[in-house]
Amino acid sequence: MGVTVLQPYPLPEGKSGAYIVDHLSKRLLSLGATHAGQFLVDCETFISTPQHGGAPSRAVHVLHNSEYPASTFSIIDNGTGKQVSLVADNIFDLLMLKMTATFASKKQTKIESRGARFEYGDFVIKLGSVTMMEHFKGILIEIEYKSCVILSYCWEMIREMLQGFLAMQVPKDYPNYFTTQTIMNAMGQQQLLHAKHNDLYEPMDTVKQYLEQFTNYRKHVNVHVGGAAGVSVQPIHMPPSSIAGVGVGMGRP
Repeated sequence: MGVTVLQPYPLPEGKSGAYIVDHLSKRLLSLGATHAGQFLVDCETFISTPQHGGAPSRAVHVLHNSEYPASTFSIIDNGTGKQVSLVADNIFDLLMLKMTATFASKKQTKIESRGARFEYGDFVIKLGSVTMMEHFKGILIEIEYKSCVILSYCWEMIREMLQGFLAMQVPKDYPNYFTTQTIMNAMGQQQLLHAKHNDLYEPMDTVKQYLEQFTNYRKHVNVHVGGAAGVSVQPIHMPPSSIAGVGVGMGRP
């Protein structure tokens, strides 16, 4: 697997999610991409039951990614911003069902991204429709550059592909997930997490990005033009030929 970046797509006023997905799918196919099946990423969150002594609630986020059908990904949030992640087999789901006395599922916030999967040269592109309790929340695009495992080596290539494919400006800065972040430790003090743009990319990084985006969708209403985090929504006009060579036959820069 290569470096993967998630990009929310702002919905133009008056356009439905289905219309936008169909439009982007046709654009990919016209560029020479091939349809390569479907994908699904889902997330269910469990909250710890109140404990004596006023201890902060903990959340266990359980995610599944169709790229790894035999695995269950779990991210434990202790309520102070610090997270512990683990990968287990699918029996972990049964374990959570047996822990109802300790953790309760927030079923009303179960969320997923599903849709078509495309391959274009060294890129894998997924067009996801995000729904929560069957309510449409937005469009989330996943782009993977298979020939690269460190974002700083290939961000410009990914960014160029996104701009050409989406026909909109993408900031030069690394996506938020890969930059230095501040959390609160157990003592109530601020703590910096080191930037990830020079780290080797791992499957858990994709899962954490999905959790970050799902959390945003849970908090906010549908995103329309004028308000997508990390994206400048000023359209640019780029003919399909402008990205015809991006990623085709290219290895790591």
